[in-house]
Amino acid sequence: MVLYPIADALHLVHGPLGCAAYTWDIRGALSSGPQLHRLSFSTDLREMDVIQGGEKKLAKALCQLIDLHHPKAAFVYSTCIVGVIGDDVEAVCRQVSALKGIPVLPVHSEGFKGTKRDGYRAACEALLQLVGTGSTEGISPVSVNILGDFNLAGEVWIIRDYFEKMGIEVVATITGDGRVDDIRRAHGAALNLVQCSGSMMHLAKQLQEKRGIPFKRVSYFGIEDMAQALYDTAGFFADKSPGIVGRTAALVSQELSTIMPQIAQYRRKLEGRKAAVYVGGAFKAFSLVRALRQLGMDTVMVGSQTGLREDYEELRELCDEGTIIVDDSNPLELSSFLQEKRVDLFIGGVKERPIAYKLGVGFCDHNHERKEPLAGFTGMLNFAREVYNTVASPVWRLTPRGAMRDRS
Repeated sequence: MVLYPIADALHLVHGPLGCAAYTWDIRGALSSGPQLHRLSFSTDLREMDVIQGGEKKLAKALCQLIDLHHPKAAFVYSTCIVGVIGDDVEAVCRQVSALKGIPVLPVHSEGFKGTKRDGYRAACEALLQLVGTGSTEGISPVSVNILGDFNLAGEVWIIRDYFEKMGIEVVATITGDGRVDDIRRAHGAALNLVQCSGSMMHLAKQLQEKRGIPFKRVSYFGIEDMAQALYDTAGFFADKSPGIVGRTAALVSQELSTIMPQIAQYRRKLEGRKAAVYVGGAFKAFSLVRALRQLGMDTVMVGSQTGLREDYEELRELCDEGTIIVDDSNPLELSSFLQEKRVDLFIGGVKERPIAYKLGVGFCDHNHERKEPLAGFTGMLNFAREVYNTVASPVWRLTPRGAMRDRS
């Protein structure tokens, strides 16, 4: 999920065919150029491959695919069965890389190794093999890398446009609408901006330690967090770029003057409604709580899959008293909390959608499959519109929960 948005790279899953089932065009991660990332490739290991080893099959598949698609780099994803039979994936990658003259990078993503967080780390380790292999000539001293935005529905284009208007060069977007050559020269940027802290914090810390590039945690969701991200970035470059703070203030003012009248209309209709949030990363949850508050809604339950203890302590300070805070919750627990709090809206990912609909609760997809941008000031307006259309839909009057509410 982290590496697939690199659009001009080849992505090959080394394992049985079923291991590639959740890869083909699964996200709304858009590309402004190559579309190779939308394809899914597998070595399709069978019983005899497991017995005899799959290294020859991997090498053959890589050579064929590289000759056919001419990628800038190739990522090879190890699966559980490959870890069990002991294929030397790194050796095969080195061999093919020398033969074809492009980086061929192993990703140690065997599922039994750990949690989603360990998968993020494996992706970052693969990226670290690319960063630093390109020239930094011509990069502005006022420059950033955007880390952890995957260009869902084109969101990274919105953010890039803001920074360019401020006079900041974006060296690499890692990984939304990403390009191998940009990632190779990412070590020339002056600052890393980390959006999804769960997926990219390891990369940011390694680049700070090994390359001396500082990083800032930012969020592009909601009015408050989007504006703060722009002001924090402008403040970092204030000494190098006179006038950048003023340009940033003008940009924020212009964007707010466009969206706030419409936001106010939605707020009047949503005031006092109850919402629940369950997302992958805790940092996203912070932004959603603030965005819902901007719409006048009460967040009565919030949680994430990969949050840390300090994340939940920060959430507790941010939320109102009585808000249920959950960590890596299961569907039965989530259903119980939604019913207990009688929520009007549930914000989550594709796995949470059936829970909401079975309970007769409005659902807002804030995960990988969505087709409308929710980042930036424009994204906040889209979010407000989607929340209103969902919560105010007359369909909920026809559900058992809605009928019971009408009688009460």
